[in-house]
Amino acid sequence: MPEQTLTAADSRTVRFGYHGSTEVVTRIIRLAGREEAGVRLSEYDIADPFRGVRAGELDVMIVKFGINEPDLVTSRVLTEDARAVVVGSGHPLAARASVSIEELADYDAFAPPGDFPAYVWDDVVPPRTLAGRPIRRNRRVRTIPEMMRMVAAGDAVHISLISLADIAPPGIKVVPIHDLPPAPVTLAWLRGAEVHDHIREFITAAEAEASR
Repeated sequence: MPEQTLTAADSRTVRFGYHGSTEVVTRIIRLAGREEAGVRLSEYDIADPFRGVRAGELDVMIVKFGINEPDLVTSRVLTEDARAVVVGSGHPLAARASVSIEELADYDAFAPPGDFPAYVWDDVVPPRTLAGRPIRRNRRVRTIPEMMRMVAAGDAVHISLISLADIAPPGIKVVPIHDLPPAPVTLAWLRGAEVHDHIREFITAAEAEASR
């Protein structure tokens, strides 16, 4: 990881990349026994999620589901994020307490945005339901706001994670999916890069507390 000039105030700051809600991030910070003031959060672009870590701008980033990137290392599973579908408030499923993935095959869903790895998107938005029905991943966007506008208009549904309920804009409902397993949540960082002691301590402490 490229060296940076650090001041006394931020020499132990963890530069932490995340996407979407910060609720899961807060859980991990607590696992690591750190104060939130010692963590500098940066939201990464879902269309190019690993750019910040690869560029040395982030020390660690949050990862949901498994990744297979040769230049990145991941921690043990630290927590989980339950599955949900994001729909417009006027959608037929919006008032439900939960839905089945089988029902979601009746609606258009999204293809991976930008350069988001297709193999990870297969975990986020499975190509088929558990019974084998194809999910129509035919809507294409580059940004989450664009996706949310399309969902709010009722043009598609987004199969995602329950943590999005924390940041859902007006006109959006987040409904649990009761028959998909939760997403495992890990940290990822650049393989072979210099990892400062306070970053190693952060990762190790979070892993140790999560395993209790």
